[in-house]
Amino acid sequence: MDEEILVNLQQIAKGNNISITKAKTNEDLEKEQTKFLETKLGQAINKGINMGLKAVLPNFIEDEIIAVKDSLLTEGFSAAVDTAIKEAVNMGKSLTGIVTGNFENISQIKDAIKKGGLLDTVSDLLSTGIDWARRKGYISNSTSNLIERGKNTIMSTITNNIEETLGNQIEAVEKMDGYIDKWYKYYEEKNFNNMEYQYDKIQEYIKNVIPLEETLKKARTVENLHELIKNNGKKFDISNEEKELAEMLA
Repeated sequence: MDEEILVNLQQIAKGNNISITKAKTNEDLEKEQTKFLETKLGQAINKGINMGLKAVLPNFIEDEIIAVKDSLLTEGFSAAVDTAIKEAVNMGKSLTGIVTGNFENISQIKDAIKKGGLLDTVSDLLSTGIDWARRKGYISNSTSNLIERGKNTIMSTITNNIEETLGNQIEAVEKMDGYIDKWYKYYEEKNFNNMEYQYDKIQEYIKNVIPLEETLKKARTVENLHELIKNNGKKFDISNEEKELAEMLA
């Protein structure tokens, strides 16, 4: 949208005491998607290593498992994983032909992670971490050998956790879409109380789903229309100009 038009629309909103959500730029969206994936995939990898270590070190007590994990997952390891996620995602985007820089759906993310070689990189990082901890004397040679022999098991749990994380994202997006559809249903019925409930659920889910442009646009349009009606004393007689404003700034 032209910046001058955007400013004019926002001035109209301000003049009508309307709180309007501004649409995100492609650059903003790309940064948010990358940050989200670093956090969620990082958590999935961390959880996978924890579960995998418990599986390959069955005779170790919980405190010993924690000590081994802490020896492997140093600050440097965590930073390397963040870098690996970012580089794999960028590589995957290039190889899958995502020219806008933004993912449109979860399937694209899955494809990008696979083609970007994230799991191979994490496997290499894990081997480096095991070797480093052994050389520094943080874990014994026997423990190092056990972990190396069980590395496929650890990588399997990491893979499963990443797939579960992305599966949860698909489910969350579908649920939020359902709340959006219900909001419009109650909007047509002019039932603000039921709209408010759906609106609150949308707000709850939008904090926990990866920012996909189409999903965000639908959610922002609902937010803007909801604010229009709410600021109009919960009356539905808003102008066409105001409705267009809500959609244009979504």
